[in-house]
Amino acid sequence: MNKFIAQGAEAILIKQGNKLIKERIKKSYRNKTLDEKLRKLRTRKEAKLLNTVSFSPNIISSDDKKMTIEMEYIDGKLVKNIIDSMTKKQQQEICKNIAKNIEELHKKNIIHGDLTTSNMILKQNKLFFIDFGLAFHSAKTEDKAVDLKLLKQALDSKHYRNSEFLFKEVLKHYNIKEVKEKLKSVEQRGRYKIKTKHLT
Repeated sequence: MNKFIAQGAEAILIKQGNKLIKERIKKSYRNKTLDEKLRKLRTRKEAKLLNTVSFSPNIISSDDKKMTIEMEYIDGKLVKNIIDSMTKKQQQEICKNIAKNIEELHKKNIIHGDLTTSNMILKQNKLFFIDFGLAFHSAKTEDKAVDLKLLKQALDSKHYRNSEFLFKEVLKHYNIKEVKEKLKSVEQRGRYKIKTKHLT
């Protein structure tokens, strides 16, 4: 029996038994040929990326004609729904795991592109990252720093009461020094843009 899970900007998610099917949806505003080409490329890319990561759902099959990816259904809890009610010790532990996962991605030159607690699932003390639809390969330190900045923004937005503590805990366990250094300049640029915007 199929069960509709969610629909995002790029895809719909259907649960089918122990499987999750992700189907990229057509974009009517795009040229039909271009739309098909983009969806095919992104389906291939996401399936390939998922296969290289140890903390993502296992891929069962992918079909770039149907624009679908069949993967293992992770029956756990979304981090966005549980992290605010955790004890400080539990928050420290999950932030450590978040940091280690991001570090593994970045060492493989994978940029997730959408690091939010909505795209993290905790199952039996194992932390999974999901939705690699915006992910891409890059060896650039700045791209990795921006990945971290996006996480910080997501925490500020969804978990504002604990966001400063949570992000500090993530950075404490993320051990790529040059990326943390670059993050400082990326954040500084952001503050400068906000400041100059208010002055104009």
